[in-house]
Amino acid sequence: MKWFNHILIGGATCAVVNPALAPVAMLGATAPDWLEGVAGMLGKRVQHRTVTHYLSSWAVAVSGAAVLDPSSLFTAFFWGGLTHILCDSMTVSGVPFGPISDRRFHLFGGRFRTGDPAEYGISFGVVAICAGLVAVLGASGWYPFFYDWAGLYNGGVIDGAEWRANRLRIF
Repeated sequence: MKWFNHILIGGATCAVVNPALAPVAMLGATAPDWLEGVAGMLGKRVQHRTVTHYLSSWAVAVSGAAVLDPSSLFTAFFWGGLTHILCDSMTVSGVPFGPISDRRFHLFGGRFRTGDPAEYGISFGVVAICAGLVAVLGASGWYPFFYDWAGLYNGGVIDGAEWRANRLRIF
């Protein structure tokens, strides 16, 4: 997949849970690719979709970070990396399971090549679903990251001083 689509999917899926962490997830969504360059600068040449693209490594990293602190920067970063791996697994070449396996993981049969129109369709679909979830969760009143300060003030939950202090805050 192209970086643009990795960034869209990583950011959109993270924004459903915590929009403040979406930029970190977007950085993590490109990490498996730019980590290859970092390894090259350190003198360790790494082929594309090998060591930095292990499905098991990213899954363990995001699981461990989520257990320690689900709302941490590390969790968001590793989530972005995992979305990158899952997106790459939809391509013909797939991604490796881990260091001890020579098998490659293909999500949905690995049916398209990088840059195909299907890639953009999948990205658009994921973003649309995530936007819908944000709209539904926000309309139901359970979206803890976008506060309705005026509604809280009008409902008598907060006083005027708290409303004035927070009325222009987005998160």
